Amino acid sequence: MTESTAGLIDVPSEAPQPGAARRTFMLAWGAAALAVVTVFGGGAKLVSLTVLSEGEGPALAQAAVTLADVLFEMSAFPFTIQNVMWLIFGIGLGDLHFRSRTARREEAQLNLKLLPEDEETLLRAQDLQPYYRSIKSGDTGEFFLHKILRRVILQFQSGRSVDQANSLLNSSLELFHHEIELRYNLIRYILWVIPTIGFIGTVVGISFALGSAGDVPEDLTNRDEVKGWMAGLTGDLGVAFNTTLVALVMSAILVLIQHIVQAREEQALNRVGQYCLDNLINRLYEKS
Repeated sequence: MTESTAGLIDVPSEAPQPGAARRTFMLAWGAAALAVVTVFGGGAKLVSLTVLSEGEGPALAQAAVTLADVLFEMSAFPFTIQNVMWLIFGIGLGDLHFRSRTARREEAQLNLKLLPEDEETLLRAQDLQPYYRSIKSGDTGEFFLHKILRRVILQFQSGRSVDQANSLLNSSLELFHHEIELRYNLIRYILWVIPTIGFIGTVVGISFALGSAGDVPEDLTNRDEVKGWMAGLTGDLGVAFNTTLVALVMSAILVLIQHIVQAREEQALNRVGQYCLDNLINRLYEKS
C-alpha cells in the first residue's frame, strides 16, 4: 500500500467465514428429512400391522413401502437404502436453502445505498474515504458488494486511474462468478450420488429377489400357491426398483431447485456489478 493510501483508508479486519452456518443448515435439513420419513414409515407400518388383511393394504402403507422400504413381514427399517437417500436429499436441500438465503442477503446489500445514486455527484480520490468507512467490517465483509467496493476504492486511491479501477471491477466480477460455480460442487456431487445409491439398491434388491426365486417351495401343488409365491417374488422386485424411482425423483427436484437458486445468486452478482459501475466507476475522476 502506498503512503497516500495508508493515510486515507483504514483496512478492516477479515470477516468471519459462513461455513459454520452452512453446515448447520445442511445438518438440520438432513436430520429433518430423515426424521419425517422415519416417523411416516414407522406410523404406516404400525397402522398396516393392525388393519392389513390378506396382503391388501391402504395407500399409506404402499407409499411407505415406496418411500422408506417398509416391509411388513421383516424389514431392516429404519436402516434402509431409501432412508440413506432421504438423509442425503435433506443435506442437499439444506445447502440450497443456505445458498438461497445468501442470494437474498446479497440483494439486500443494494438497499443500503452505500454509494451516491443521484445524477450529479462526482468522486475524487479524497472523496472516497467516507464511503469506504461506511462499508463496515465484520459480518458484512462476506458480501460481494463490500468486497468489490473495497478493492476498487483502494485501487483508485493508490493508482488514481479510472481505467485500472474499471479493470479491477471486471476482474472481480469474473472471479466471483467462478466462486459461485465452486459453491455448487457439493450439490453436484449429491445429484450424482443419490441416483448411484438408488441403482445400488436396485441391484441389491434384484440379487435378493433372484436368490429367493431359486428357492422354489416343493409343496406348490395348486394354482393359488403358485400365485402367492409369484406375488412374493414380484413384490421383492418392486421394492428393488423403488430405490431407483425415489432416487430419480429426488434428483429431479434438487436439479430444479439448484437452477433456480444459482440463477438468483448470479443475478444478485450481476446487479452488484451494475450498481458499482453506475454509482462508482462512472463517477470517478481525477484532475490532471
